[in-house]
This record gives sequence, structure tokens and C-alpha cells, in this order.
Amino acid sequence: MARTLFELGNEVLAIDEDEDAVRKSTPYTTLSIQADIMDKETMSKLGIENYDVAIVATASNLEASIYATLISKELGVKKVIAKAQNDTNEMILKKVGADKIVFPEWDMGVRIAHNLASGSIVDYIELSEDYSIVEMLTKDKWVEKTLQELRLPNKYGFNVIAIKRADKIIVSPKADQKIIENDILIIVGKVEEINSIN
Repeated sequence: MARTLFELGNEVLAIDEDEDAVRKSTPYTTLSIQADIMDKETMSKLGIENYDVAIVATASNLEASIYATLISKELGVKKVIAKAQNDTNEMILKKVGADKIVFPEWDMGVRIAHNLASGSIVDYIELSEDYSIVEMLTKDKWVEKTLQELRLPNKYGFNVIAIKRADKIIVSPKADQKIIENDILIIVGKVEEINSIN
């Protein structure tokens, strides 16, 4: 995550008590510091209040997650994203000020399960309990037909928001866009309707 944010041109400050973790993150951050995230004075000296977002990724240590979240909010960080391991952790972190809670292992498990359960689903992103964005392989019966001819929203209740084709992406395809073999459709819709695609 730090590497991707850094490569996208963001200022990234990484803080960890583990010297080895700090050393490994150094090439991919603006600054990497070995410090205790539960020490408010240290966090203040590091100027974390100057950052737009704090990401608390210490889910295995709930106490550290709580303190880091509290300190970040008290020092004025606008948005705190915290990693949680379970619903209880989520509830506690929300109570102490986390703006967003993430469950990376759970999210990846859902994506892999959908991929395994359906041979046509390439990737799956849950937007809410009811709606998802899915990358799916084109059905043979859809090849050489336009989106208008397929009437996918009427038949299946989802919308095609993009098409991946070889080395390009067609965003917001028009009704006369023809589907060709090996296209990957990026669709958005209700989970139950996406799961019913056959």
C-alpha cells in the first residue's frame, strides 16, 4: 500500500516499531521512522497532523490500533482508516474515531470465492451488501452482438460500465458497442442478479 501510494506521487510517512519493517519500507516512502505509534508526543513531533489520511494497519494488536486511531484523530488527521480482524474490533475502532474500517483478508477471501464459484468471474469488488462491481468473461452467446441487442440490464439487471479488450479499456460503452471474443465486461449490479448469470 505504501509503495503504491508513493509511486502515485503521494507523501508517505511509514511508522513501525520493527526496525526491519522500517528498513524494507524506506525505498517506497517519503520518510520511514522506527517509533511507537502509541506515543502521542512522538506522533506529534513527526507531524502526522499534516497528513490527510492515517492508515492504521496493526490489526493483530488491538491496543496499538486503538491508541494510534485516537492519537491520529486528536492530533487533527482528517481521515483515519483502520484495519480490523473481526466485528468486535470494527465496533471498537469506530467508537474511538476510525472513519473507515477495512478487512483485507475477508475482502480477498470473498473475491477469490466468487472467482472459484463462477468460471466466468475474473474479479469481484463488493460495494455494499446488495451491490458489486464484477469483471466477467464474455459469454459465447454474447459474442458479435451489440449491448443494445443483448439488453443486459433488462435480462440480468446489471449495467456494463466498461469493457477490457486486449490492451485497451472502453469506458461507458455505447449501446451500439459490439462485444467480441475474449472481451472482459466490467459490470455493476445487485449481487443476487450477478450471481444468477448463466
